[in-house]
Amino acid sequence: MSSQPSSQSRTTSPLPRFLIPAAWISFVLNVLIIATGGAVRLTGSGLGCSEWPLCTPDSFVPTEELGIHGIIEFGNRTISGPLLIAALIVLILSIKIRKERKDLFVLSIVITALILLQAVVGGFVVWEGLKAVLVGFHYTVSLIIVCIAAAYLVRAYNGPGPYVRDVPKGFAITSHVMTLFMAIVIVMGVITTGNGPHSGDENVIRDGFDATLLSHLHAWPGYITLALLVVLIAWAFQRDLRPLKWLLTLLIVMVVQILVGVFQARSGLPPVAVGVHMVLASLTAATMTVTIMKLKKPVALDAAAAAPKTR
Repeated sequence: MSSQPSSQSRTTSPLPRFLIPAAWISFVLNVLIIATGGAVRLTGSGLGCSEWPLCTPDSFVPTEELGIHGIIEFGNRTISGPLLIAALIVLILSIKIRKERKDLFVLSIVITALILLQAVVGGFVVWEGLKAVLVGFHYTVSLIIVCIAAAYLVRAYNGPGPYVRDVPKGFAITSHVMTLFMAIVIVMGVITTGNGPHSGDENVIRDGFDATLLSHLHAWPGYITLALLVVLIAWAFQRDLRPLKWLLTLLIVMVVQILVGVFQARSGLPPVAVGVHMVLASLTAATMTVTIMKLKKPVALDAAAAAPKTR
């Protein structure tokens, strides 16, 4: 993705001036809150603020008695403010072009709604004492938001629809199968982490499935995803297909993610490695989203290519 939307020359009206920067800020903040949320969990600060939306029954901000855990938890909550503001700015700017760019308008609504949902889920996470199901759901929704924010950027740069498939049918099917296995990897990763040692608070002990078995069930779909990715890269290279650049990017991110996963599994799950793994999961999913969207191109591209050139 370049710094300026190439679609502006093909749209009936250009995108609002600050839309792309705001969309990028929204994307980055949604990744950042996953990182800070991981820090909360991995430092045992999940109940650093015992209440929600207040930090304590009598204070909105952490008190001295809460120590570093209160600061870490409140820091994560604080990012929610700029994150919501960025999403609202994107939504407001998208409203201005809702007739020409209904796709961007709808995506901005979904992102804003999910961010508001996250705030409510965060409250339940605290109220229910960091239940694994709620914590896992909380992370999963954040990851989905990152993917939708990435999709928004792709659509903003690509221009308006309608879109047509730009790869062979078999290639598209294989790509979607790879996406399915990626989703399985993520779900199993959430379940595995939920049964691991990092519960978010030293007083929250989780007894459930065998974490070692779950780690294998998490890894196997990952290797299948990687194998399918290699096949797609070879296919795209041979046919010079449009998604090749993003497939290669996905390969790099996935290889790093696998190496981090292997390292953390063999090193006793050090918190820093687990945190990096969580953030990389969101970036991997976002890259996968971009790759899948590159399977299609706007009809306007074909029309522009077929139009007679004039001096």
